[in-house]
Amino acid sequence: MKKSADNGYEAAISALKKRILIVEDQFIEAHDLQLILEKANYEVTGIARSVEQALEQIEIEKPDLVFLDIMLKGKRDGIELAHILKEKHVGFIFISANSSKSVLDEAKTTQPYGFIVKPFRAQDVLTTLEIAFYRQQYSLESQLRQQFQLQKSISEIINSNVKKEEALLAFAKAVQTFIPFDYLETGFVTTTHYDNLGIVRRNIDQYQIINLQKLTQITELSEKEINETYKKSKTDKEPIIYSAETLINNLQEAPMKALIAHNFGIKSYLVFPLLISEMQRYHFTFYSRNLNVYSPEHLRILNSLEPVFCQFIAKIYSKEDLNLPQKKVEIKNTKPVNTEEDFVGIIGNSSQMNSVFNYIRKVAPSDTSVLVLGESGTGKEKIAQSIHALSPRKEKPLVIINCGAIPENLAESLLFGHEKGAFTGALDKRIGKFELADGGTIFLDEVGEMSLELQVKLLRVLQEREIERVGGSSPMKVDVRIIAATNKNLEEEVAAGRFRMDLYYRLHVFPIMVPPLKKRKEDIPDLANHFIEVYSDKMGRKAPILSDAAVQQIMNYNWPGNIRELEHVMQRAILLTEGNTIKEIELSMSSKMHPEQPAESFSIKTILENERDYILYILKKCNGKISGAGGAAEILDIHPSTLNSKIKKLEIKKGII
Repeated sequence: MKKSADNGYEAAISALKKRILIVEDQFIEAHDLQLILEKANYEVTGIARSVEQALEQIEIEKPDLVFLDIMLKGKRDGIELAHILKEKHVGFIFISANSSKSVLDEAKTTQPYGFIVKPFRAQDVLTTLEIAFYRQQYSLESQLRQQFQLQKSISEIINSNVKKEEALLAFAKAVQTFIPFDYLETGFVTTTHYDNLGIVRRNIDQYQIINLQKLTQITELSEKEINETYKKSKTDKEPIIYSAETLINNLQEAPMKALIAHNFGIKSYLVFPLLISEMQRYHFTFYSRNLNVYSPEHLRILNSLEPVFCQFIAKIYSKEDLNLPQKKVEIKNTKPVNTEEDFVGIIGNSSQMNSVFNYIRKVAPSDTSVLVLGESGTGKEKIAQSIHALSPRKEKPLVIINCGAIPENLAESLLFGHEKGAFTGALDKRIGKFELADGGTIFLDEVGEMSLELQVKLLRVLQEREIERVGGSSPMKVDVRIIAATNKNLEEEVAAGRFRMDLYYRLHVFPIMVPPLKKRKEDIPDLANHFIEVYSDKMGRKAPILSDAAVQQIMNYNWPGNIRELEHVMQRAILLTEGNTIKEIELSMSSKMHPEQPAESFSIKTILENERDYILYILKKCNGKISGAGGAAEILDIHPSTLNSKIKKLEIKKGII
């Protein structure tokens, strides 16, 4: 009986173990990695030495994650396998000693969950693995959540009694968050004439139906010419993405798509055909003005929702339409439909900002950590406010913390609170920021300025979801969503040893890049007029208008201080304007405050260069001390002889320490 019980216990433990496949052609390194993983209670499903062996084992063993060397035996390498794993939705971590910039750049495009440099330490392997599973969990949850949200939105449209035109516009808005587009073409495939409807996105939430009559006005072609163009066009029978060279080739085979691309500035598109019956096909074609917008992930979402798409089509079209796909569909309503949505004062209709709005909509309903990246003055705090306002936590507090302004000696007390008498001057109990935000959202502004000591404490909160007041006797559970922001390059900060790698990956689950103002110049007039209205109202005067010359001035300036600088310039312009027209904008003061910086060529450092920078940084902190208490070897958690070998290999001279 005892043996049976033991076997049952072992089976239960085994079921909880994460299964990992090692793809490595060097026996010693593969064996070392296997020992590290098994000692940490992971199950190694096997060791493969080539892409072919790996694919065979993946089909049989179904591992949870793959450790993958870039250089493998045979004609196919680890990067090729990584692309296959990505399509199969299998997470992977690269292990490599190769520091070639071109190889590393190519590896980065596969979006691995981590990267370990040979020779690796057990601590590096296990930390990277923990982060990888954390990211994988959120990635899978995010995919399922997106699918559920879109399915729910379309089901609501199906169950409503709105007319076909309104249903298509509602469908376009629901899909936009997950499959971005500037123009959406929908309709049955016919053989005699063009019978599709277009939906053009005007700005954030404004869409307009483009019927055949409207299309003739836009293209300056007759209905007959459009029909002839359509009949000459190739029809796709399978879901497919066109961009770059494939787009150019397809435009020659499908002149109808070339017509749309030319008139709406299209640079990529995704075709998603549906088989409604044996003889009937219906197409959704998503067009974008940006290159390389569409990915296999978009196709996966669409494929998973094919049944609900078919239900939607069956609902909005009459039986006659469904039986006679060649019948023309009369559309009378071509008025734009605009639905307001609370983006907390963010202004912008540029394609760059529309992408940001899509990301906000996509991530807001979840509890996923968000990292907002962008230059100073781009409005990162507004992004955080919008995410909170559109989330289920909107009724709870949004607590904002400027990490660069936290005094070192008060940081822990400020964030986590303290008990009465915890230290000299603690006359009363204090509730910390995290406790105040319970049930809501914490916004960590300028998180790149946070000290290493505070980073450790923040990491514990993210991992354990609990805090402990200074002087407290027991930890307390907190339910907070983390949004962080920085204008720093955190990858460089990690390489320099100023930001913890494990914290970086905890925060970098869903990054949102906010574009600088010079990259979204079409938004400048709207922003300028907004600030004119705001400050004129505060001053109790009628808002002046911008002259054409003034508009040209602000459009030609590069705004290194971004929106914050534009706001101050507009405020100053109102004060200097006596009449009802701002004839000229004084930019001389602003130019002196923000001199143009010479363009620097962006370079990605190799892993060895990053390792050299990190070791050099630690050595300088230790005043060149290598061994003993407080030495660099102790901080780096490696043997002094290993550190000396690395110093020699990386050519770190004593004179530069």
